[in-house]
Amino acid sequence: MRLHQKVCVITGAGSGIGQETALLFGREQAIVVVADIDLEKAKETTGLIEAAGGQAVSLHADVTDPASAKGMIDETIRLYGRIDVLFNNAGISGVGMLHEIEPEAWDRVMSVNIKGVYLASKYALPPMMEQKSGSIINMSSCIAEIGLARRASYAATKGAVLSLTKSMQVDYAPYGIRINALLPGTIMTPFVENYLKTSYDDPEAAIESLKKRQLSGDLGRPADVANAALFLASDESKFMMGSPLYIDGGVVFGKNA
Repeated sequence: MRLHQKVCVITGAGSGIGQETALLFGREQAIVVVADIDLEKAKETTGLIEAAGGQAVSLHADVTDPASAKGMIDETIRLYGRIDVLFNNAGISGVGMLHEIEPEAWDRVMSVNIKGVYLASKYALPPMMEQKSGSIINMSSCIAEIGLARRASYAATKGAVLSLTKSMQVDYAPYGIRINALLPGTIMTPFVENYLKTSYDDPEAAIESLKKRQLSGDLGRPADVANAALFLASDESKFMMGSPLYIDGGVVFGKNA
């Protein structure tokens, strides 16, 4: 009951980390607003939450579109009268060295990963300011702290999200709103699994290579990130403000000999 009756909006909750977090929040008795650009996937997540005895509602949301992002928040307020947690989880990857990236691909990564955080937060903040409480969780990445080959556009967005988190916290602390960031390492989501299968002749060898970057010797799972999101959403993290929370198996701060 760590989120008992807290109204929690999760973007990109139709699959991967977003879905895992939505299921966990549901088990912790939150009212989960399952938002995704793919409404059918959102409904699947909602069905799983309800089957486990939780409360949830599905909403279509394109976080790159102002009207859609506003509609997501407006509908949440209409249904429940408040918003306690916003998890800005929706995001896409970008692969390539800078000179290889076409402008359209660059703009798409920027739009989803940065503009999406801006828009969802922009519309969620006024009701949080009015109620003088709330927790916003922004999805950054450990790549915001390290260099990684062929991830120029993705790294740029995740560094921006981390900086945005810190700046937002200064502005909204007087309203009792906490804003923190998650910085995962490589997490074995369906997206990552598919990327490895389609991009490498030997996906298993690629996975073993990725594991060597972690002090843990293994890759993360969506549940690892969901548990961290739960902590930031709950009152247990009430003294965390503008903080980066690393879930990276030791990529950033450690190096095997």
